[in-house]
Amino acid sequence: MNEEPKLIKSPLSQPITSVGNTVSVEIYRLENETSWTLEIEDKYGNSSVWNETFNTDSEALVEAKRTILAEGINSLIGPEDGKSKGDWK
Repeated sequence: MNEEPKLIKSPLSQPITSVGNTVSVEIYRLENETSWTLEIEDKYGNSSVWNETFNTDSEALVEAKRTILAEGINSLIGPEDGKSKGDWK
C-alpha cells in the first residue's frame, strides 16, 4: 500500500490583518518536495492558491505581504457564500 506524502506546514503560516479584515496565510509543501506553495484563505473559506511555487517559505510569505500591500487585502476576500460568479479574482 502506497502512503501519500505528508504535508509540511511552514511555521511562517500566519493570519494577516489589514483595514479590519483578516486572511490566513498558509505556506506548505509535501515532505518529499523542496518548493513551497502559498495559499491565502479568507473568513468565508474562499482561497487563493498561487500557481507558481517558491524556493523557500520566506519567499512565499514575502509574496503574500507584497500582494496585500500592492492589491489590498480585499482583493483576497471572496463572496460571503463562498461561491464565485466569475467576477472574483
